[in-house]
Amino acid sequence: MTVIDFTAFIGRLATASGETIAPFFRTSLSVDNKSSYDFDPVTEADRAAEAVMRRLIKSNFPQHGIVGEEFGSEREDAEYVWVLDPIDGTKSFISGFPIWGTLIALLHRGTPVYGMMHQPYIGERFSGDSGSARYQGPSGDRKLAARRCAALGEAVMFTTSPRLMNDSDRDIFHAVEQDVRLSRYGGDCYSYCMLAAGHVDLVIETDLKPYDIAALIPIITGAGGVVTTWEGKPAQGGGRIVAAGDPRVHEAALKRLNR
Repeated sequence: MTVIDFTAFIGRLATASGETIAPFFRTSLSVDNKSSYDFDPVTEADRAAEAVMRRLIKSNFPQHGIVGEEFGSEREDAEYVWVLDPIDGTKSFISGFPIWGTLIALLHRGTPVYGMMHQPYIGERFSGDSGSARYQGPSGDRKLAARRCAALGEAVMFTTSPRLMNDSDRDIFHAVEQDVRLSRYGGDCYSYCMLAAGHVDLVIETDLKPYDIAALIPIITGAGGVVTTWEGKPAQGGGRIVAAGDPRVHEAALKRLNR
């Protein structure tokens, strides 16, 4: 089977997860903390949405593997593996801000070949297969294209929060921040989708997990952008990530990050 065979099914996953999450948003739901040293929130909405997607995958493709934020890994060495983040941006979700989304990635032999970010409250979907990327939402259906940006001094840069970085990485990030035209915080997965849509030029993050980034890679590259680790290596394993809409800005950011 090729990736195109899975497109409709990924849409079903997005619809099912969105219908599960929507009733919880902007309600007084309880919040648990997954971390013993920081605040890493998880809600019933996160768990319920991932459970729904897992059930659909297992009933339709029992031979496939699954990696999810809330319920761990199954058959991680399978030829096809689904990587799920039911709510990327849970801190925004529990704060009532709609800058969160469900991330669904399909890996073939370890490489992300299709990704979708679904925002059910706004009704937006960003998807890509590394060859092309698309937007579907209230403003219609269109192809995504990252914008050209020749230099860091012309770039709009996002990160979720420098507070998520260790001291050394934060210092390096701030050095890049001094070079860009505009730096903004917040966004989680939305920052990467706005990069693919041509509104943001650079996203720099640290300590990402595979489920935070795998779905976004085919969207960014399908829109003509570049995403790697700070060392210039493949990004699907997570870690320190740099994404850019223009290869020239990506190269300049890598040089600054590794100075």
